[in-house]
Amino acid sequence: MTTVAIVYHSGYGHTKVQAEAVARGAQKVGGTQVLLVPVENVETHWDALDAADAIVFGAPTYMGSASAGFKGFMDASSKHWGKWRDKIAAGFTNSASQSGDKLNTLVQLAVFAAQHQMIWTSLGLMPGNNNSGGSVEDLNRLGSFLGAMAQSNADQGADVVPPLADQRTAEVLGERVAEVTRRWLAGAA
Repeated sequence: MTTVAIVYHSGYGHTKVQAEAVARGAQKVGGTQVLLVPVENVETHWDALDAADAIVFGAPTYMGSASAGFKGFMDASSKHWGKWRDKIAAGFTNSASQSGDKLNTLVQLAVFAAQHQMIWTSLGLMPGNNNSGGSVEDLNRLGSFLGAMAQSNADQGADVVPPLADQRTAEVLGERVAEVTRRWLAGAA
């Protein structure tokens, strides 16, 4: 059994929708157990994170970087330094603007994973919606390589956004993480 933990902060529910999509994707890979951990509940899940084979990090992008709620988790994780070495890692983020400086948040998450000596997994999709035949319905419509990005209009609730294309992109990330983790564990054996 492969365990993929998804640790996320969601200020308005949009990033939670994205986290649930990552979980759905990971669950598509047989033999994968998924654990969703909102940062508000992390204190009761540290042992599970230490035992997980992969950890996917998710945070909304506020003011060009990860939200304060997620940053609090990052700071608290220093007590677990060394326990996540060689675990598979990946990340996702969401903001109201098309860009919203989401790449900066993904870079922040990748550096955070590197500080924990983890192995970063990219999205693994070519950009969508970048030519005359493209559409906002394309996977990876925002053109990210480092992780999954989503865009949620500021005046719409999590029952409407992020759009299905962004949710499907997050599912691809979850499935990719579960597959990469399975291969990583098989190679280690």
